[in-house]
Amino acid sequence: MTPVHFAFSSAFILGLTGLAFHRTHLLSALLCLEGMMLSLFIALSLWTVHLNSTSLCAAPMLLLAFSACEASAGLALLVATARTHGTDHLQNLNLLQC
Repeated sequence: MTPVHFAFSSAFILGLTGLAFHRTHLLSALLCLEGMMLSLFIALSLWTVHLNSTSLCAAPMLLLAFSACEASAGLALLVATARTHGTDHLQNLNLLQC
């Protein structure tokens, strides 16, 4: 395993463990998801550069566009829950309630 592969795998695993174990606030969960997406973006970008393939050049940009859409939807949900519930604690949110 190369050091670059180890670094991006570690960044993804760090975001995944943060998402699994540190779920008190919605904002921290969204930041962990964003870190995971950015590590995937950088790893996919370096993979296409390493292969010298022009057919795979659109994949990192597509992933980055989906990541930006995910971030904007997450921030909209954060604002909506903060307005309706008064806090962003995940324990106070009831998913069965409209």
